[in-house]
Amino acid sequence: MTEPTPAVRDRALSLRPAELPAYIYDLASLRDHAAAVRDALPERVELYYAAKANPEPEILAALGPYVDGYEVSSGGELAHVAEAVPGRPLAFGGPGKTPDEVAAALGAGVERFHVESAYELRVLAELARAHAPGRRVAVLPRVNLPVADGSLAGSSLAMGGRPTPFGTDPAQTVEIVRALTDGTYPHLELRGIHAHLASGLEAAEQVAVAESIVSWATGLGVPLAEVNVGGGMHVDYADPERRFDWAAYGKGLARLTEAHPGLTLRIEPGRALTAYCGWYATEVLDVKRSHGEEFAVVRGGTHHLRTPATKGHDQPCSVLPVDSWPHPWPRPAAEGERITLAGQLCTPKDVLARRVPAAGLRAGDLVVFSLAGAYAWNISHHDFLMHPGPGFHFLSPRDGSAG
Repeated sequence: MTEPTPAVRDRALSLRPAELPAYIYDLASLRDHAAAVRDALPERVELYYAAKANPEPEILAALGPYVDGYEVSSGGELAHVAEAVPGRPLAFGGPGKTPDEVAAALGAGVERFHVESAYELRVLAELARAHAPGRRVAVLPRVNLPVADGSLAGSSLAMGGRPTPFGTDPAQTVEIVRALTDGTYPHLELRGIHAHLASGLEAAEQVAVAESIVSWATGLGVPLAEVNVGGGMHVDYADPERRFDWAAYGKGLARLTEAHPGLTLRIEPGRALTAYCGWYATEVLDVKRSHGEEFAVVRGGTHHLRTPATKGHDQPCSVLPVDSWPHPWPRPAAEGERITLAGQLCTPKDVLARRVPAAGLRAGDLVVFSLAGAYAWNISHHDFLMHPGPGFHFLSPRDGSAG
């Protein structure tokens, strides 16, 4: 079980059943965490936020003082982020960029393009000539770099180091680099190399991967201003109090920058920045037994908070008892020590947490799920069964009021 912050607890308990489920974001907690991450990073390490993790405007704005820019991966994200945090540097990544999206990014003055293939490079070059005359567009080819056996073993999601649709093989990347430096594309500028190989790695593993990427990039024999080593810092849903060791990671990156004077490193965390600030609060509708196990059915479910289903984990949670019971019939309550929390969907996969310790859980009590600040609402299948959407509450850093 994981306790909510006092501000989140108070807000959850203040909501009427009709106002649940609801996302509650503690922006003070987010700012404190982002500041600590920023302080752990050495000079010449830039911090971009991967907006795909949580693109809520209030989240983007709260991160503003602590990040150097934002990474977007579609034309929709580009337009959304540019409106939410105008004037901030943007990097456009992701596979399958359409010509219209590339043209829109050029028109918006996007700072950097992460190029995923030779075809994408040609599209960018042609559109840059038409939409960005008079300036050279910065390019970072994305390389799918093989790494030492076992170095990605702790990964929860591999994006490279094996056959994937992301980036290009090293030999193809070398050809792209050559085209960017031999005058083939005069409207484009080779700014550096990009590689995001895995998600869910601990600090030591992240440093080792970063060293491999920088070693390969600097071995190309061409001037590079920066190397983007991606994101993917581990978030532990089984032990939410154990966080990624940003201090150790910062020290490892400091050694890298010291070894390569003049080279800027960039990282692109998403989940590891915002997961901890978000909570999904809901009400227990019913408690019942089935074949010797107890289940609580809550308002909402994985159509609002999809991460337990996609990652196959139990979402950390805490029970907030509610003493009032407005109905004349008996209040359903758990008899055992452990209970499975399921949602309202007509599928056995709509499970948020299995066999959690919640002795005495009753219909009408609240359950607050933590680590819901990333890859939650924005990746969920909202319209399945057409249940009402959740509310959204952004707690002020100063007084706990809604933002």
